[in-house]
Amino acid sequence: MPEPTALTFYAPAGPNPQRPLFVYLPGMDGSGKLFAAQTDGLKHHFDVRCLVIPPDDLSSWESLASQVVQLIRQERRTTPIYLCGESFGACLALRVVALAPALASHLILVNSASAFHRFSWLHWLANFTAWVAPPLYQGSTLGSLPIMANLSRIGNANRQALMRSVKVLSQSSAAWRLTLLSQFRLEPLQLHRVKASTLLVASLSDRLLPSLEEAQRLANLLPCPRIYPLPNSGHISLLEDNVNLQEILAAVDFLPQLPSPGQSGPVASQPTPLAS
Repeated sequence: MPEPTALTFYAPAGPNPQRPLFVYLPGMDGSGKLFAAQTDGLKHHFDVRCLVIPPDDLSSWESLASQVVQLIRQERRTTPIYLCGESFGACLALRVVALAPALASHLILVNSASAFHRFSWLHWLANFTAWVAPPLYQGSTLGSLPIMANLSRIGNANRQALMRSVKVLSQSSAAWRLTLLSQFRLEPLQLHRVKASTLLVASLSDRLLPSLEEAQRLANLLPCPRIYPLPNSGHISLLEDNVNLQEILAAVDFLPQLPSPGQSGPVASQPTPLAS
């Protein structure tokens, strides 16, 4: 296997080092660009970073997680650190906090793909992606978008961005990331050691994975969990016009408090644990 390609962060709204660090770990596309729809609301509260996984990357879970931990530590922050992962990125976020349980003050998981291995047809999909002819791969990937996303809830600009991200990811990388998902297991991660308060965002109309059921499963493994349901959303929910992550964080008291006059830095939010 080739040497892993270096992962990087980029700041979609520019750096704001006085704010708490908010790190977004993307889904299968790996670009982080699809998070732009959520940046406008979050940039007033956070210094936002998006992880970029190169489209030809074939890193293991261990390599991906260790690189993310290193990138976060290179920021050298004393402010709270919020770690947010979506789908594939949620699995990566779980690997990151398992590797460094005290790294993040807050953990946000959106439609975690950690249930992938429990469905045989998804294992077949991973094998199909690896061996199918490239033209058929492109057609089948675009054809699967109605399963991955509720396209009726996504505006034209975000829909076009989604289609571009699907086309950029190489077939070999898509197959490899699906293989990683088929290998992913929660049991070895010892998630009871994680220190972060946790928010589990789950789409109730997810056609790809049972996101609410998986959120309930994760809530039994993670400390201070809260589940936030999205009643009409599909798996790729953060692109939907009516889904605003900043408003979700405000609703569950996950936003950092603004510093008082004379206070040098931000104060971490202190959400009250609620039953899931």
